[in-house]
This record gives sequence, structure tokens and C-alpha cells, in this order.
Amino acid sequence: MFKDNLFGAGLLTAFALTASSGYAQEDCANRGALDTIYCDADGDLVADAPTDASKLQDPSTLVFAYTPVEDPAIYEDIWTPFIEHLEEVTGKDVQFFAVQSNSAEVEAMRSGRLHIAGFSTGPTPYAVNLAGVEPFAIMGSDDGQFGYKLQVYTQADSDIQEMADLAGKRIAHTSPTSNSGNLAPRALFPDLGVVPDDDYEVSYSGSHDQSMLGVVAGDYDAAPVASEVVDRMAERGLYDPADVRIVWESDPFPTTSYGLAHDLAPEVKDKIKEAFFSFDFAGTALGEEFTGVSKFIPITYKDQWAVIRQIQKANGVEYTPQGLAAE
Repeated sequence: MFKDNLFGAGLLTAFALTASSGYAQEDCANRGALDTIYCDADGDLVADAPTDASKLQDPSTLVFAYTPVEDPAIYEDIWTPFIEHLEEVTGKDVQFFAVQSNSAEVEAMRSGRLHIAGFSTGPTPYAVNLAGVEPFAIMGSDDGQFGYKLQVYTQADSDIQEMADLAGKRIAHTSPTSNSGNLAPRALFPDLGVVPDDDYEVSYSGSHDQSMLGVVAGDYDAAPVASEVVDRMAERGLYDPADVRIVWESDPFPTTSYGLAHDLAPEVKDKIKEAFFSFDFAGTALGEEFTGVSKFIPITYKDQWAVIRQIQKANGVEYTPQGLAAE
């Protein structure tokens, strides 16, 4: 909790500094939900690149981060083959930056200390609107399919047979900003016969991993989790699939988005995108970790994140640093 609050305070400080430095674009005719230091003249819902060439970044070292995970050291090794490929294509050094929270990742991008990053599904709109991130890629299969499902797990011998049976039970959500771990359940569960906070008390576990392990251990009666996370946990032997069962699952949602800082020089952006779309997952640690995917495929925030924005709107989400810091 202290760590999350610390990073939330850092994001609030970053906002105060940019606001007091006169960065707001007063002459911007359209910015939608974007913070005042950004503009969206073309209406694609992401921040435009600066029109002043002197404000474009062309760093000698690119900094890359993957969404917060339980053990960042493991993922640094997993991402090494891709980072080496990124260095080869861009001709620049690339540094892996291990982030401890979504707030820290957004703050780093907003402040210019981070150039390329993977953002989880729910926090992606915060990254777009608060940090000027331009999502452009997602992991997918050869046929262009991508995404994950919200799945509700309970113990194999539980008396929970349908969603309405969650009433009065101990249910774990992950964190307030999580899509599949909190926002989608709040938007979708009422139509399935159960209302979070009304029919059951929400307990925040902190992560999909902890929610799933809590169900296995009997600390929670059930939990909504992201299918891609629990699938990887099963592959690592962190739980026995025979000990749990699925009560309900959703249609697919987009998974982690990969985005760029809006103010990178165009030629740098082009090289980074070339590296993503030319990377071959086969035979790499990345390919072994993310089973079922074989390449990065192009996406746009406007199209692929429409369902997520709809879910967040239904939850009254506002893209503010206070909202993100509440995770």
C-alpha cells in the first residue's frame, strides 16, 4: 500500500509540475479526454506529436517497460530477445525498466523517462490520456486474433454453480483500475444476477495471481480474473487446474497494449514499429511465456479499446491521476 501511494504521489507531482510550467495547449481546438498538455486535432483519441520539431525526442537510449508483474526480474530475462531485436532494428541502446505499479509506469511516460511500454488493458486509457501514449500493437496469433477473457473461478467442490450464487460469498477483485479484475465485473455482473458491493463485499487482492491463489487456498470463494494470467500460472505449475472450475466467462477483451511516447521523432517511431512487427516469437523466451501468440499485430486505441472505454464509462471512471493512484 505504501509503495502504491508513493507512486501515486509521484504522478500527482508530475501533473503539478507540468501544469505550473505553462505546458497547457490553450489553442487546442480538440483534445477530448486528453490532459491539457496534449491535443488531438485529427480525432484519433490519442495525443498528437508536437508541431514544434525542437520538442521531439530522439534519445540515444530507448527505455522500455512491461506492465507491472509479480517478479520483474523474470520478465526482464523473458524480454531480452525482443530488446536485442529492438536494438538491432533501431540502432539504439535499449534499457528495460521494471515498474512496480501502473501509476509509476504512467508517471515515467509522462515525464519523458520512458519511451516504449506495455500497459495492461484497464490502465491503457489512463496512459493515453494522462501520459500521451500512442498504442500501436498487441500480441496476437498468425490469423490476427488476440485478446483474453474475464473468467470467474471457484473451487472445484464449491456450491457456486451460477453467477447469482456469488451473493454473500467472499469474492476477490484485483485492483480498482483493472479491467477484468474489477471494472468489467462491475459493468457486466448486474445483468448476470449479482451486483458487486451490494450482493457481496469486494476484497481487493492486489493482482490476478493473488486472486487465483486465494481461491485455490480457500481464502476467497471466487474471483474474476484474466484468462491469460491464470493460463500462464497453470503452465508454471503455480496451481492445479483440477482444484478449480470456471463459473462464467466473457467474450474476449484486448490484452496488453504496446505504445510509444507521443513526442518521439517520426523516424524513431517508425523504427520501433518496424522492430515490433518484424519480431519472430518462435523459439524465444517471449514465445514460450506467451503461448498462443506468434507476432505483434497493429491496433488503434480508438477501435480496439472502444469496449474498454464503454466499461469504464459505465463505472464512472475519469482519467485523472487521483483515479489511477487509487489502484
